[in-house]
Amino acid sequence: MAARLLEVAANSLASALAAQEGGAGRIELCTALELGGLTPSHGEIALVRERVALPLYVLIRPRAGDFLYGEGELETMLRDIEACAVLGCDGVVFGVLDADGEVDKARCRELMDAAGRMGVTFHRAFDLVRDQARALEDIIALGAERVLTSGGAPSAPQGASCIRELVMQARGRIVVMPGAGITPANAAGLATATGAVEFHASAKRAHASRMGYMRGDALGMGDGEVRSDTDEVRALVRALAGG
Repeated sequence: MAARLLEVAANSLASALAAQEGGAGRIELCTALELGGLTPSHGEIALVRERVALPLYVLIRPRAGDFLYGEGELETMLRDIEACAVLGCDGVVFGVLDADGEVDKARCRELMDAAGRMGVTFHRAFDLVRDQARALEDIIALGAERVLTSGGAPSAPQGASCIRELVMQARGRIVVMPGAGITPANAAGLATATGAVEFHASAKRAHASRMGYMRGDALGMGDGEVRSDTDEVRALVRALAGG
């Protein structure tokens, strides 16, 4: 059996450090997990690159919502990719669709070219395409290393049968990486059901605020934080390893 790798969607330096300590194999750095993930700040990327030894991929997504981008948004993505290259990141994560629900090959090619020698993951925009089998071939032709997917379902366990079909279609030409709703309790079963070897999870837990003083109403800004947790990462890694 091929060794299974866990990629952690880390929303901060603290999350990235927890992922590393827990035994993750790669980090996808982002912010705003509650929105499906957005591009983190330049400072966050730089700090994680300096302090974390794991392969580092950065999410390139300028806003929440759909994946049909205007010219200004595309230029933002190009500049963010260039910044990642300068900072020494290992890869970037993006996805662009056209208005008809197809992979926007022309715009994705621009982003691929900007990535240069960095690796590229096509993210869960893939789960919103009209035809996943056709989209997978388009992404393979672009030269991406992997595609992140829940199999078009709300969670990867729910989309397991579709993910297995995609793994079989890929035939080793691209990594099909399940993501969404993966926990220590379902990871091993998902691996068996799909035949996938790479998996994506945030491994997050809520942490209470450490504020000593807190206004009673807090104006919606007084909550603690949600971040990747070392023990949760470790449990996922152990489950994927079969023990």
